[in-house]
Amino acid sequence: MGPIPYGRRMDLKSVGRGLAALAALAFVAEAPAAPQAAAPEARSDAIAMHGAPALPADFAHLPYANPDAPKGGRLRLAYLGAFDSLNPFNVKALSTARGLIGNVYQSLMFRSADEPFTLYGLIAKSIETDAARDQVVFHLDPRAKFSDGSPITAADVAFTFNLLKRKGRPQQRAAYDAVKDIDTPDDLTVHFDLTGAEDRELPLTLALMPVLSRAHTDAENFDDQTLQFPTASGPYAVAEVQPGQRLILKRNPDYWAKDLPIMRGLYNFDEIDIDYYRDAASLFEAFKAGLYDFRVETDPALWLNGYDFPAMRDGRVVKKTLPIRLPKGMEGFAFNTRRSIFADPRVREALAMMFDFEWINAEFYGGVYRRAKSFFDDSELSAAGRPASARERALLAPFPGAARADVMDGTWAPPVSNGSGRDRDVARKALDELGGAGYAIKDGALADAAGRRLAFEILVKDRQEERLASAYAQSLARIGVSANVRLVDEVQYQRRRTAFNFDMMIAAWTASPSPGAEQRARWGSISANMPGAYNICGVASPAIDAMIDKMLAADSREDFVAAVRALDRLLISGFYVVPLFYAPDQWVAYSSKIGVPEQTPLFGVALDSLWSKAQ
Repeated sequence: MGPIPYGRRMDLKSVGRGLAALAALAFVAEAPAAPQAAAPEARSDAIAMHGAPALPADFAHLPYANPDAPKGGRLRLAYLGAFDSLNPFNVKALSTARGLIGNVYQSLMFRSADEPFTLYGLIAKSIETDAARDQVVFHLDPRAKFSDGSPITAADVAFTFNLLKRKGRPQQRAAYDAVKDIDTPDDLTVHFDLTGAEDRELPLTLALMPVLSRAHTDAENFDDQTLQFPTASGPYAVAEVQPGQRLILKRNPDYWAKDLPIMRGLYNFDEIDIDYYRDAASLFEAFKAGLYDFRVETDPALWLNGYDFPAMRDGRVVKKTLPIRLPKGMEGFAFNTRRSIFADPRVREALAMMFDFEWINAEFYGGVYRRAKSFFDDSELSAAGRPASARERALLAPFPGAARADVMDGTWAPPVSNGSGRDRDVARKALDELGGAGYAIKDGALADAAGRRLAFEILVKDRQEERLASAYAQSLARIGVSANVRLVDEVQYQRRRTAFNFDMMIAAWTASPSPGAEQRARWGSISANMPGAYNICGVASPAIDAMIDKMLAADSREDFVAAVRALDRLLISGFYVVPLFYAPDQWVAYSSKIGVPEQTPLFGVALDSLWSKAQ
């Protein structure tokens, strides 16, 4: 269970602590000897993307974990939607059961939720890498084992790497293509040759790889949906499944890592019950009735006015507002630029102007939101409101015009309306921009020179999205643009998303304090037309590709920040998204029977750190 992301809805698919990429095809039983790594750094039980790990080698527990938390009890969770698979790593799992990663499947190393990107030893008790990070060696803990008691070996790591490079999710396959070679000199050692990758994050990406059991994984049918109970290495095992409705996890009493410092105070419940609900209203009513224990509220109207119910009044439910210390990512209406009507950035910019944030924020959300201006808002990584530095200008110099002048000088911002819902000045500017792109009003509708109307569909998956999209569509209608809002169920929504069969949809891109290889999956040319990839907008830009490469190759914090800001400027300039908004704080409500640590980590409340007070 990872930390809860901020934002308007709970979308765990984009969480910073989720799994990163995986890789490579067929496991070779007799591998050649490993090439000598150049000048390896000191062997360590931890690695940070930049700088040094915050915790010393002899740390007793993570700072946000309660080492005295009692074990036992049951945690009840609930999510919106359904699930069709217990395999979270393949393409065909349109809606994988949540709660598996972290609880059932664990990775080579464990990511701290209180640092931007630092990993500590788990299955791999230590890691070696050289100064260039083009070689990495993992030394496995000889105590590590799967839930059936079988040992975890280097062969299992190689098997996982090879299988997931071939049959894993697109972003996983793309990231691990950079690995030149893998070698297993003995049962507890795995060596990766990363020569030529020029990706300083890749050792950490490899460290976040889960380890699948060779003996219990059906490699031939791995890319199919499955409800077979997994055999994995985490603290819990799947105990019961009601497809699409319920998942029950029970603690493995023989969990091999339960006494390690990195696990102290985590995974405290004997049982985790996860229920699925088909609509948001039912989900909230279930919480009011006490049917689950922890909720991240994403609806400001509910947060402001919906929590006056008996369990809250008599103290059975606790309600808290917590600060969000992460960069605020982007949520918005995503243009599918594969569609010809959205090929011109002037059209995208004009359509984005017509989203009346000031009116919607006041009328729908009680004024609690802030308008998104950047893909890394409220952080040093954001380009919004900042003139480009000399480092940024040097990075962008080979791509003249790729970033707009007003974005480069820090003066660009989304338009601010008069809050009436019918701002004529904004509409006039949008029509002027569309006129430059060849559109004009004809018989009350906006059309190009050939008479083709500017019309498209907005795909949504719940009533909350439908309400927001309908308000936007009404605003677009004022300038003669026809936007039809189409509500579909979760399964159809995911199928259409993975096949890029949509015109526009609402999407979210959470922001990490240490963005990395996931940016290739979101914005890289390599993923623009890869089915199932998260490059929703179909972005294919040499300039963006280059900035991602520079970000991954940066060996100083200054170069890294410059590359991320340069990437931000390109994404803003491209108008690939109609920016929506974000909440400045995290809203949580939970049963008073649940213990929550006093310290909230950087990534927000971590479910794996909760415990039962009844114990």
